[in-house]
Amino acid sequence: MSLYSKRGVSAQKEEVHAATKNLDKGLYPNAFCKIYPDVLCSDENWVNVMHADGAGTKSILAYLYWKETGDVSVWKGIAQDAIVMNLDDLLCVGIYDQLLFSSTIDRNKNVIPAEVLEAVINGTQEFFTTMKGFGVNITFMGGETADVGDVVRSIAVNGTMAARWPKNKLVTNEKIQAGDVIVGLAGFGQANYETEYNSGLASNGLTSARHDVLHKTYGARFPESFDTSLDESVVYIGPHRMTDEVKDGDRVHQVGKLLLSPTRTFAPVMKALLENHFDAIHGLIHCSGGGQTKCLKYIPENVRIVKDNLFTPPIIFNIIQAASKSDDREMYQVFNMGTRLEIYTNEKDAEAIISVSKSFGVDAQVIGRVEAADKKSLIIRNAGMTIEY
Repeated sequence: MSLYSKRGVSAQKEEVHAATKNLDKGLYPNAFCKIYPDVLCSDENWVNVMHADGAGTKSILAYLYWKETGDVSVWKGIAQDAIVMNLDDLLCVGIYDQLLFSSTIDRNKNVIPAEVLEAVINGTQEFFTTMKGFGVNITFMGGETADVGDVVRSIAVNGTMAARWPKNKLVTNEKIQAGDVIVGLAGFGQANYETEYNSGLASNGLTSARHDVLHKTYGARFPESFDTSLDESVVYIGPHRMTDEVKDGDRVHQVGKLLLSPTRTFAPVMKALLENHFDAIHGLIHCSGGGQTKCLKYIPENVRIVKDNLFTPPIIFNIIQAASKSDDREMYQVFNMGTRLEIYTNEKDAEAIISVSKSFGVDAQVIGRVEAADKKSLIIRNAGMTIEY
C-alpha cells in the first residue's frame, strides 16, 4: 500500500468514481465538466454548467505557515486556490466569462480567528478584481461561512462556480483525434498577471506533499493539523521546516512558499485563445487530480496519448520526490509535474497557440501527440524513462 493510501486519500479517487458511475454524464460525456441543457432560460442553443471544488488540504499548509510566521496574507492564496480549481476546470469546456461564484468556508472557531476569515474573503474579491482587468468577469455571490468545529479540525475553503454558455462555443473533447499535437502550458514561473514566482504545485497531492516534506515536529506542535488516527509512520516524516531555504539556480525559495504558491489560473491566456483561435482547439485537459494521467478520463476510446516533451519538473517536485522516495510512476500520477494545462490542436496551429501563451508570460510548448490505437492509453517518456498507463 502506498503512503498516499495509508493517509486515507486517493490520487485517482476510484471509490468516488464508482459511487457516481450511474449518474447522468450530461450532454457531452467526454467534456471536462458536466454540461446540461439550459434549464434557466430553456434555450436549446445554450447550456448550463455548475462546478464545485476547493483548496483541499492546502489550507492546512497555510495554517502551519501562518502559525509559524504570523503571515496572514498566505490565506489570500487559499482563496485563489478554491476559485481557480473551479475556474480552470470551466475553462476546459470553453467558458471564460460571465461566471458566478459562491464560497463555502467551514472553520473550527477555536483555531481559526476572524482575521483569517477576513483574509480569505478579501483574497476572493481581490482575485476577481484582477481577473476583471483581463476581461474575465466573475460575480461574487457570497456563500456560506459556518463554524463547525465538530466537523473540521481547522478550516476548509471551497466554492461553486456556475455559468450559462452558448452551445456553439463549447469545447467537449469530441474533436480530439489521431494526428493532433498537445500544447502544454506551464504552471510554474511568473506570469505577467502574477506578483511572484509560482512553484507550479497547484492544489492536488497536498496531503502527500505536506507529510512527506515537513518535519515530525509539526505533528507534535499542531495535532489539529492531521488525522490523529493515522499511523505515526506516515505523519510528517520529511526533512524540512516551512522557513527552510532552498537554492534553485539564481533564485532562493522558502519551502513553505513553494508549497503554498497559489494555483495559477490560465484564464487570461484561454480567453485570448478561445476568442481568437476557437476552431483550432480540439480538446482541453486540466491536469489536476490524477496529475499527468488526468487525460485518460476524457479522451476518446480509440487514441493513445504520447507525452515525450513535458516541461522539466520545477524544484518543488524534486523536493517532494526526494523526501517521499516516490518513483516516477507515482509522481506523474499524483502531481502535474509542472505541465498543468493541455491544449489538443492541429500541428499547424500549435505555434500560434504557444505564442499567445508566452505573450502572457506563461511558458508553452508541444509536449506530445495523439496516435490511433485500439484502446485509449497513455505513454510518458521523459529523461530516459518510459511509463505506460
